[in-house]
Amino acid sequence: MTDGSAVDINIDLDHPPEDRPAPPSGVKPWLVATGVTVLAAALGLTLTLRSGSTPACAAGRTLAAAPPTGNATHNGKATFYDSKGAGGNCSNPAAPANRLYVALGPTEYSAGAACGGFLDVVGPKGTVRVLIMDQCPECEPGHLDLSREAFARIADPVQGLVPVTYRAVVNPPLPGPLTFRIKEGASQWWFAVRIGNHGNPLRTVEVRQGGSGPWQPAARQDYNYWLIASGAGPGPFNVRVTDVYGNRVTVGGIRMAPGQVQNSTVRMYAPGAGTGTRRPSASTRPPSNRPAVTPTPTRRPVEVARASTPGTDAPTTSSAQANARWCAG
Repeated sequence: MTDGSAVDINIDLDHPPEDRPAPPSGVKPWLVATGVTVLAAALGLTLTLRSGSTPACAAGRTLAAAPPTGNATHNGKATFYDSKGAGGNCSNPAAPANRLYVALGPTEYSAGAACGGFLDVVGPKGTVRVLIMDQCPECEPGHLDLSREAFARIADPVQGLVPVTYRAVVNPPLPGPLTFRIKEGASQWWFAVRIGNHGNPLRTVEVRQGGSGPWQPAARQDYNYWLIASGAGPGPFNVRVTDVYGNRVTVGGIRMAPGQVQNSTVRMYAPGAGTGTRRPSASTRPPSNRPAVTPTPTRRPVEVARASTPGTDAPTTSSAQANARWCAG
């Protein structure tokens, strides 16, 4: 409060009574407590103890982190930026060839859960379909930071900031079969894989050594790799992929080949499929060369893959510095 009527009530709740200074002589402790209570009631203040619970006002502003999914239409605003050809926090090898992409704020980016999905965005001048490939750390929910090319499809770039509506694209046309990229530094003791061309956001990725044995769940990282910190064995692997709409496929023959993109023959769903489509298992055609691998015990917070050619190292960057962008308030 800044209107001059605020009254600071300093109550020390971090020390037991014996550690607190004694009240002035002649003043009874119960009188002090009673006076504080009456004053608080008169001013309409609520004294909240430090119990670890979230204050109601803060809880009301907290939104559950989740990517846009389903058929709901959202209202928001759009600005634009340029990734300068980089693939963003989703660790894409590069920006898509058509340069139609979007960065979402932390709530909708949802620690990488939105990566690989598509949005249809409607602005003053038209509609554009964009790939979710990046995070805009300073953007609140509903703020889309489009590529310059995507923004130009829906508005005049001179405007800089425009109102939009947007919705997720369910089962969009796929650019090709699933791809798999084992991360540099992976070995039988540390496993991380990035999956491409899945169309819808992914829900789970599971891995097992060979064609038998238990499935090991992989944990999604905010840079869009799926991690098994204790490793999944030397390979080759079966990888089972499930998206948020229930489409599930199993791909076999994924080799321990860090830094290489392995192209499968399996699509996440058939063209024009409805939700819940399932496909049978199939095997990939992995590259023949296997580079030497070494365990990598620690990883940096965000790692962006630079290229899909075998043996290319991926540079690392923090999520807030992955790309230069401008977001209007």
